[in-house]
Amino acid sequence: MSKIKKVAILGASGYTGAELVRLIAGHSAMETVVMTADRKAGQAMAQVFPHLRHLDLPVLTRIEDVDFATVDLAFCALPHAMSQEIVKDLPLELKVVDLSADFRLEDVAMYEHWYGHPHYAPDLQKTAVYGLTEFYRNEIANARLVAGTGCNAATGLYALRPLLAAGVIAEDDIIIDMFCGVSGAGRAAREGMLHSEVSEGTHPYGLPVHRHTSEFDQEFRKVTGRDVKVMFTPHLMPANRGILATIHVRGEADKIHECLTQAYESEPFIVALPLGEVPATRHVRGSNFCHVGVVADRLEGRVRVFAALDNLVKGSSGQAMQNANLMLGLPEAMGLEQAPLFP
Repeated sequence: MSKIKKVAILGASGYTGAELVRLIAGHSAMETVVMTADRKAGQAMAQVFPHLRHLDLPVLTRIEDVDFATVDLAFCALPHAMSQEIVKDLPLELKVVDLSADFRLEDVAMYEHWYGHPHYAPDLQKTAVYGLTEFYRNEIANARLVAGTGCNAATGLYALRPLLAAGVIAEDDIIIDMFCGVSGAGRAAREGMLHSEVSEGTHPYGLPVHRHTSEFDQEFRKVTGRDVKVMFTPHLMPANRGILATIHVRGEADKIHECLTQAYESEPFIVALPLGEVPATRHVRGSNFCHVGVVADRLEGRVRVFAALDNLVKGSSGQAMQNANLMLGLPEAMGLEQAPLFP
């Protein structure tokens, strides 16, 4: 094994930053040498996340005080719009995995349309590789900047991308119902995220059009050469972690299941379940696994496709580590082999 890779976590005081710390602690070839925070600069990680107090970690610092000459790769776990301003000023030789939405959309005009302001680093945006590891493995391995996907987008793409590429479902009739855990909204204090506002109920959000729809549009156009417009409704569910997608399509269940089975038979983290078996978020919690399932509907020609993953791991920080492994020339699954937590 090559020397230990030194990594920085920019924005370590958020959920995805803390999840990166947890994952890297079990990685035999990575070491966290820098952690930044804004309001919590100067604090120990044990003060911010007591569950990590057993780890020997650097004190949280400000980004402007970091010496990046000591770092091989930076994970950027900062809020949307802030990442692009920070990343554009980082040393050119520094590899970066960004977990925000800032570099996901290849067309900067589309970024402005969906996020409401011009892109602050348009030239850098053109070099970013979309971080859906299983489909951009070679590009990620040679990239300087990788853009992590949206967790909702990753869930839907794992279920649908192979099916659209193979032409086994109708492109004009796709309905995605997504159920998402509360941690997907981040750690910032908000009234709508209070326990009494979220518990004991489930509700749709991000309507009429959620921003992650832009990632579906971009990626489906790549595999079909045409605009594929899906109906996507995310729902907030009273759980800390997890995303479950229930997707309604037209096609033949046997062919759809065969397509997904073949697409993922050699993948370490995507599991195609037996035909008729459905996934559950509790069976992937805390892991880098994504489970996909296929069930024939009672209506002829109608099929339901399911996908479940942990939004903080496979949907974000685990995906980021998987990409970082490739970028640093390490085994792709290193540090990510842990089994799901159950119950």
